[in-house]
Amino acid sequence: MTRSTPLMLLLAASFSAAALPATAAPAPTDAQHPASAASAPVLVTAAQWQQMRSDGANYPVFTREQQRAERLVRGMMKAGIDVPVPKDKGGGYTHEQHKRNYQAIQAAGALYRLTGDKAYAAYARDLLLGYAKLYPGLGAHPQGRGQIPGRLFWQTLNDSVWLVSAVQGYDAIRDSLSAADRKTIDDNVFRPMADFLSGTPENFDKIHNHATWAVAAVGMTGYVLRDATYVDKALKGSRRDGSAGFLKQVDQLFSPDGYYEEGPYYQRYALAPFILFANAIARNDPGQGIFKRRDGVLLKAVDALVQSSYGGYFLPINDAILDKGLDTEELVAGIDIAYAQTQDARLLSVAKAQKRVLLSPEGLQVAQALAQDKAKPFAFVPTLLRDGPDGNEGALAILRMNGADGQALVMKNTKQGMGHGHFDKLNWLFYDNGQRVVTDYGAARFLNIEAKAGGIYLPENNSWARQTIAHNTLVVNEQSHFGGDWKKGQPLAPTPLLFASSDDTQIASARMDGAYDGVSFTRTQALLAHPALGQPVVLDLLRVTGTRPARYDLPLHFNGHIMDVGFKTQSAVASRPVLGKANGYQHVWVDASSEPDTAARSLTWLLDGRFYTYRFASSAPSRALIGESGANDPSFNLRREPMLLQRVDGQAATTFYGVLEPHGQYDGTAETVRGANSRIDAIAHYRGKDADVLVLHLAGGKQLALGIADDPSRPGAHEVSGGGQQWRWDGGWKRFDTASGKDGK
Repeated sequence: MTRSTPLMLLLAASFSAAALPATAAPAPTDAQHPASAASAPVLVTAAQWQQMRSDGANYPVFTREQQRAERLVRGMMKAGIDVPVPKDKGGGYTHEQHKRNYQAIQAAGALYRLTGDKAYAAYARDLLLGYAKLYPGLGAHPQGRGQIPGRLFWQTLNDSVWLVSAVQGYDAIRDSLSAADRKTIDDNVFRPMADFLSGTPENFDKIHNHATWAVAAVGMTGYVLRDATYVDKALKGSRRDGSAGFLKQVDQLFSPDGYYEEGPYYQRYALAPFILFANAIARNDPGQGIFKRRDGVLLKAVDALVQSSYGGYFLPINDAILDKGLDTEELVAGIDIAYAQTQDARLLSVAKAQKRVLLSPEGLQVAQALAQDKAKPFAFVPTLLRDGPDGNEGALAILRMNGADGQALVMKNTKQGMGHGHFDKLNWLFYDNGQRVVTDYGAARFLNIEAKAGGIYLPENNSWARQTIAHNTLVVNEQSHFGGDWKKGQPLAPTPLLFASSDDTQIASARMDGAYDGVSFTRTQALLAHPALGQPVVLDLLRVTGTRPARYDLPLHFNGHIMDVGFKTQSAVASRPVLGKANGYQHVWVDASSEPDTAARSLTWLLDGRFYTYRFASSAPSRALIGESGANDPSFNLRREPMLLQRVDGQAATTFYGVLEPHGQYDGTAETVRGANSRIDAIAHYRGKDADVLVLHLAGGKQLALGIADDPSRPGAHEVSGGGQQWRWDGGWKRFDTASGKDGK
């Protein structure tokens, strides 16, 4: 789906504290068109605009934002009014022109209030009068997608974003217009657009981010036009009975921890209408207590979204574009409004990095606080974000050590995430040294680039990016989880078993049943620090049991250049065979493979001056294959990325285990290399009656062991023996650290 994002989504995000427009402070206006209670601004009061006008120049970040808006609008004014008949899909000229127009309307309205220059109001008026001529005659977009194509754009979602943005600019200039112009724009632009959106319940009444944009657009329009029916529909759904609408979306789309089930990328996109419309409700109907609803879940959502990032970029869960991060305009809005609600100084550090604020009272508050040096660091900490409305449908586990650019281990134990969800239960990602080390492909899409199918999701999004083989988790018989059917996967979530954190040990565990008929698999991962290791390491244990023998594949997608292959392979040098025929396997070239073995193997690669050694093995004989994405891709839509695959054939049950170790440094400028060799000599696995022990044999004869119960959520005593040693513990897990002579906690 093609996303349209305004230049600054919420230039006017603060609604009047008054429920009735008659109480709004009057705005200065042209003597020919005296202000009235029915046309005075309600999204930001005249008094608030006046405060921004007088105080904004005192704060550099606010001044820069105003200058940014001025450059945009002056450039648009110079180009002249252009309101074309819609004809292009995403990325085409008419699509982009309508985006530029709503950006300009929004910005011009704010600039009129901030500068008093009537040229801005006149320009916004003329643009809107152009739409008043165009819009009534529009039908379905000629390039329309889905059952409900848009009118200005090829999908209804973009029409909603247009209305959310343009109505803010219109509110700022509405009392400067003649009664005739105001009526023309009301009746030929905003009312018919609100009617179109609210009149398509199959979109408007969804519990989905598309509907969030639609209800926010209609609700804001209702406040500006003084139409309580629009507001009621926005809050309660098209039937106005509470079965749908904004309040239902708040209750169902977020977990109690503020996690949004489609993942951080779509949480970022949906956040703007959620926070904007919530701000409107808080100002106009404080009795709703919207920011307190569900224990403040919308404000938690802002915090959860920041926590779901690394190095300034969102964790690429489900359909996600990798270059989206904390500086996106939607999160600028979220941070500013959340700070205005909470005065949480941690949010100011995010705003400082964004170098942006809203041209709104909230943006002014943030600019003032930044100028007063009130910002405190945002603490990126180990976090468990429960999924599902009641928090009982899986979770996203984020383990962290050594600060924002240190180590982050992400275990995706969440629910499906609707149509944007990927088939990757118990998938994992790893970040270190500011880099993506163990990776997720994200979405196969080049947003709004017309040459790539107009910027929509590419066919390879279905054939590769969503398939299980494109992720770092178990594949059975070369089939994706749930047979690649998201509707089958939607009600089936992993069961979180464990989440624990201490200074040197962080651990998470979950079990997945139902991804394949008759197959259950449990994965436990730990982030472990040790004095004998240069950096914390990742320990991974995946146990799978099935009712019949099967092929088990466990991919690892990594980022870097291979330095050493620590096992004997046969390389494909004359031709590149393809891994399989379907379910993503057709997109993998096989460059090298080994014979089956139970011995531990290793692979070392280099990324941004740091080495990474992955040691891996399984309880049953397995083959190791090294491959690369990009096969069967005639349009060059896929990135070429390396992968390692462990394959076990003909077993009903097996255990995969491994350790990923960051180590050493390579300095190309100084031509120096240190620590290129792993500090782990070997990894061993021992099985007891109801538990496993993984042992790391470290350089110098030291050992680090981790005992893991089959169900670490339950209490009980466990005992495992092997290699002349014995381990006993109570509870779900235990660390054994012979380097310090005492057990870990």
